[in-house]
Amino acid sequence: MKLKEIFPFEDVLFFGNKDIEIKGVSYDSRKVEKGFAFFALGGHFTDGKIFIKEAVAKGASLIISDTRYENLSVSQIVVKDVFAFMGIFCAKFYNHPDKEMKIIGITGTNGKTTVSYMIESILSYAKIECGVIGTINYRYKGKVMDSPNTTPQSADLFAMMRDMLDDGVKYLVMEVSSHGLALGRTAQIDFDTAVWTNLTQDHLDFHKNIEDYFEAKSLLFKNLSKGIKDGIKTAVINADDQYGLSLANLSNDVKTVLYSTKPQSKADFKAENIAVSNSGSSFDLLSPDGRKDKVEIKHIGLHNVYNALAAFAAVLSLGVNFDTALNGLENSNRVPGRLEKADSKGLNFDVIIDYAHTDDALRNVLSAIKEIKPSRIITVFGCGGDRDRLKRPKMGEIAAKMSDFVFITSDNPRTEDPEKIILDIEVGLKRNKLLNYKVVVDRETAIKEAVMMASRGDIILLAGKGHEDYQIIGNQKKHFDDKEIAEKYIDQRAQLKKKIKRIPQGEFDFDAIS
Repeated sequence: MKLKEIFPFEDVLFFGNKDIEIKGVSYDSRKVEKGFAFFALGGHFTDGKIFIKEAVAKGASLIISDTRYENLSVSQIVVKDVFAFMGIFCAKFYNHPDKEMKIIGITGTNGKTTVSYMIESILSYAKIECGVIGTINYRYKGKVMDSPNTTPQSADLFAMMRDMLDDGVKYLVMEVSSHGLALGRTAQIDFDTAVWTNLTQDHLDFHKNIEDYFEAKSLLFKNLSKGIKDGIKTAVINADDQYGLSLANLSNDVKTVLYSTKPQSKADFKAENIAVSNSGSSFDLLSPDGRKDKVEIKHIGLHNVYNALAAFAAVLSLGVNFDTALNGLENSNRVPGRLEKADSKGLNFDVIIDYAHTDDALRNVLSAIKEIKPSRIITVFGCGGDRDRLKRPKMGEIAAKMSDFVFITSDNPRTEDPEKIILDIEVGLKRNKLLNYKVVVDRETAIKEAVMMASRGDIILLAGKGHEDYQIIGNQKKHFDDKEIAEKYIDQRAQLKKKIKRIPQGEFDFDAIS
């Protein structure tokens, strides 16, 4: 595509030749090829401007930066906000694929991933091919890509949408993070439906405070009516969340749909007579399109009933039939790393892995486990380094109050000292005089000790990492999978049990249990 076909742009300075051919776009100099446009993005640890010469050497024909360089031999665009401009440029370069797709954006602190999986299941049951962009991976038409960010950079978003559309995929379900919204990654996307799950404290290492965090999240809804697509845009909002309610009726051009589990609520979609077991949850569903008693989902906990209502309301906003949506929801499988069970080898206790890494998420998961009425709850958790410190004592308090015993350990300490992170967590326990915990800095050792202490009817919760199969210590990323580690020591206990059973009555073989 000729650069002059992508112009005009406002508030930019241009130097060079608009007749050049733009064959691709990249913000990573290692991926630049001949004829590419290179975006020199600023970053926390490095600055894209230091890679401009490398990009030119690899064949870049256009450099977009916030600074003009006199000695460059290629065309330049100088713009104040390179991140925002990248979205504008890429929307034009990829010929606005979002305009030809039905796009559901999901935001909130917790629940985004589960809602996206539920929506995907419903659309699949309705024989609608869809793409998913989110925390666990990016996937469509059998392609699965790693997910370095919940919401990718705008260049990657538009490239994926174009590829989806060219492959016949016209529906997209996207988790929209506060980072993605604040940095303008989704500002140029014309969403059809926006879903609000909830807002609790998180990411205050990035946002100034909870109000700033909310403002970033609310951009998805404020921008919903600004698109040019035909049809009514829909905002699906949790009526039981105080921040969600403040988003209602942002624009007359947007249809607001509320969901709730409160008996007194006048929400459009409601769940009543909720019951939770160790195999899932059930509830009576009330909606403008009909009622269904005893809807059964495979997801455990009240928080997943909220997620189910959000997903159901979202797909109905796109015209999916009530009964079809219901069947798709009931057939939705559990999400990797969300209340996922390890194989306990018949040892009469369970190990559950969950991504819960905020105080609210941890409370929700432990509440769901309590509904199952285990003999004891043994929780293993830590908090990420270089992230919001304020939630650490809250998570410590919740874990100890809602568990019978807690192992405080490492999560992804990154460049922080793991022991100092644990000291922050301990503040919440010590100020409440909670003593039912042990500090085990090494995560594998903590998981081993939890498995070895478990007895009949217990549930071990491994919280914080969920689907992640790595641990970041310092600047090193190493393979680490909670489920794999748990099953390693479950297997040891199962083998130990077999050895003990083989010991003749009246004898004791110390070698058998060593």
